[in-house]
Amino acid sequence: MKLIVNGKTHEVDVEDDMPLLWVLRDELGITGPKYGCGIAQCGACTVHVDGISVRSCQLAAADVDGEITTIEGLGNPLALHAVQEAWMEHQVAQCGYCQSGQIMQAASFLALNPAPTDDQIDAAMSGNLCRCGTYPRIRAAVKTAASRL
Repeated sequence: MKLIVNGKTHEVDVEDDMPLLWVLRDELGITGPKYGCGIAQCGACTVHVDGISVRSCQLAAADVDGEITTIEGLGNPLALHAVQEAWMEHQVAQCGYCQSGQIMQAASFLALNPAPTDDQIDAAMSGNLCRCGTYPRIRAAVKTAASRL
């Protein structure tokens, strides 16, 4: 099957029901999306399909209909995405394991809602778990990114 990931077309020979997460990590060597829970409840595996956040651990590769963007493709070599910049500014990451999923969720959310309230941010980010509990910094970073987009 053909997948477009971060602007590049890839041919992969995998079972149709193989989760996109495993295709990205094991077949293509793209390790930004993380395995967290395997049941789409933690958000560590979040990627975009045509700009919309999806949990790649539960999306079969054959069901992908659109261009996939991972954390590696969010910004570009010359400029980080506004969410990535805000994450660094607010020093959101502690252990860092959930951060690629958090950033991908935030970027997709802000593309749909460029001026969110705190409650909207909390609701949009509630499906992404942070075992370090950096939720106040996550909210602050999303607000900062929103102000710059």
